[in-house]
Amino acid sequence: MLVEALELYRDSPRATNWLRRHVDRLDEPLRVAVVGLASTGRSTLVNALVGEEIAPLLVEDGGQVLTWYRAGRSPRAQLYPTQAPPRDVPAAKVDHQLHIDLEGWQAQNLDRIVVDWPNRVLRDSTLIDTPALESTPDVGSRVSMDADAVLYLMRHLHETDLGFLRSIQDHPIARETPVNALVVLSRADEVGGGRIDALTSARRIARRYRGDPALASLCQNVVAVSGLLAATGATMTAEEFDALRELAAAPRQDLESCLFSTDRFAGESAPVRVDARTRVALLDRFGLFGVRLATTLVRQGHASAGDLATDLVARSGVLELRESLAQCFTDRHDVLKARSALLAMEVVLRREPRPAARALVDALEGVVTSAHEFRELRLLAALHGGRTTLPDPLAGEARRLVGGNGTALPARLGLVGEPSGQELHGAVADALLRWREQAENHALGHGQRRAARVVVRSCEGMYTRLSRY
Repeated sequence: MLVEALELYRDSPRATNWLRRHVDRLDEPLRVAVVGLASTGRSTLVNALVGEEIAPLLVEDGGQVLTWYRAGRSPRAQLYPTQAPPRDVPAAKVDHQLHIDLEGWQAQNLDRIVVDWPNRVLRDSTLIDTPALESTPDVGSRVSMDADAVLYLMRHLHETDLGFLRSIQDHPIARETPVNALVVLSRADEVGGGRIDALTSARRIARRYRGDPALASLCQNVVAVSGLLAATGATMTAEEFDALRELAAAPRQDLESCLFSTDRFAGESAPVRVDARTRVALLDRFGLFGVRLATTLVRQGHASAGDLATDLVARSGVLELRESLAQCFTDRHDVLKARSALLAMEVVLRREPRPAARALVDALEGVVTSAHEFRELRLLAALHGGRTTLPDPLAGEARRLVGGNGTALPARLGLVGEPSGQELHGAVADALLRWREQAENHALGHGQRRAARVVVRSCEGMYTRLSRY
């Protein structure tokens, strides 16, 4: 369809440039924008996902612009000025940190910064670190057109958060293919004043948000994450571990008294042998909760920096987020890319309508309404948001069969390990028979039977994939 549109609009430079960009984009990794209000930890989460300190990039006036982090063989940075061609600037990787020279540049003069960075995580997804929503009015519209999926960070659920999530679906095609967002309950270590059980409390809050009808219809999952704990755990140094071990060796009462607040911990009179400068550096890297948790874990027997770092990353919630990213985004790479291409096509057909494009308009509408992959997304959104309900245990099985737990055959069928071809055939046959019965079950409502027919089509599609096994 994009190639046909290019031929049709070959006399329009604006349209052909736009369409060529989206033809090339189909072969790129998935673009995931990290979005949120100020102080939600967007750049910290980027560092946590990558496992290195690469964000944020602040220009000379202290502002931030859209920054794309994509896989590359060596560090490289390109600036895209608003009124000039792109240009390279010096960039280097030193101790897992990005160093880039942005002297002389201001946010108002830059459209975006693109960083190539050698990192395995970026092979599957290009991460887009965005300015705070309230600081740049057009961030929402940029994200809607530049990104294939969104990680939305919030500390508490407010109408502003719901408003942004609704805005990225405020398009006819986006409404028909609605689920391309994950919500992150960020800075989870600060819940309840940073008590030692803060992360457990944050996970309970995230579970409650998952059941909120207003939010559930706008995202695929809500995950609690301490980005600071994950990023610091992934980059912790031997010197930091030695300082934490020294703190853990202090009498418990003395350590707990100075961990009561940041002022006490950083003060000169703290009753510990670690100097104030080192303690301030630990606060900057770990936060008060992170220092409290790390010293507790050292006391419980973590005898090496590697063991402690692994446990901190595991407790941070970032592993659950990566799993959710894989299930909701990476596994649906082709569907989300097609969704972005259709959005781009609609923009051209709407802004430059012409009679010869009628066939493309009809084809676009046909794909959006009839493609089964989009029907799966619509059903997942309806089940999450409560617009479609199914009796237990059908609801959970329906979500799983249409790919809510991952699109691989074993994940759809609820099989663990490496099932044999015979096991897969048997599981597909059982599911297909069961859901064909539900599609004709008049004890269910019309909307429920329609949902069952989507599940039946998913089961039938699995047969076409069984030859791989």
